[in-house]
Amino acid sequence: ALGSFYFLHESLKNIYQFDFKAKKYKKVTGKEIYSDTLESTPMLEKEKFPQDYFPECKWSRKGFIRTRWCITDCAFDLVNIHLFHDASNLIAWETSPSVYSGIRHKALGYVLDRIIDQRFEKVSYFVFGDFNFRLDAKAVVETLCAKATMQTIRAADTNEVVKLIFRESDNDRKVMLQLEKKLFDYFNQDVFRDNNGTALLEFDRELSVFKDRLYELDISFPP
Repeated sequence: ALGSFYFLHESLKNIYQFDFKAKKYKKVTGKEIYSDTLESTPMLEKEKFPQDYFPECKWSRKGFIRTRWCITDCAFDLVNIHLFHDASNLIAWETSPSVYSGIRHKALGYVLDRIIDQRFEKVSYFVFGDFNFRLDAKAVVETLCAKATMQTIRAADTNEVVKLIFRESDNDRKVMLQLEKKLFDYFNQDVFRDNNGTALLEFDRELSVFKDRLYELDISFPP
């Protein structure tokens, strides 16, 4: 679930990579490939999240990889992270923030605490990868379907909710949104495309709890 490629421009000189076991930098020369038993490779730090972080009690490979570099006397960490996804839209929209958002919050906090703990000198860090951040589903649905009526479809054998259908109150009760475990089908796709979806950024809230620890560049690209 996690892997990284690092390409160093030929113009860079005096490049060093940190050995986490020896706790010292080693000069980078040529090409290095680490592919087996990454957890025991001293030139990187790879960890899975603790098993109790998993909402479905199934331990996955999600976690993080950290490497530390020193280039022209500037030291920094590169942290590749893989957080948990939303397993079901039907569950995600029940609360604001969603239960999945809370799990990602806990996992990201774990990583940030881990990379600045007392084991190694603190340096600047760049965090990247698959955050799996989502818009606040409940707030999005309530905004997009503010005047709609909701129909609940349940499985005949289990009575489990399998689909939600939001219809306009008038206009022949036109279907506005169909929501299933893995489906989010909104009738007006332009809302996600116009101005690169900027109108929806107010619902992009998951990183706000880390505003004192992480800085994110402005999002100007389409969803």
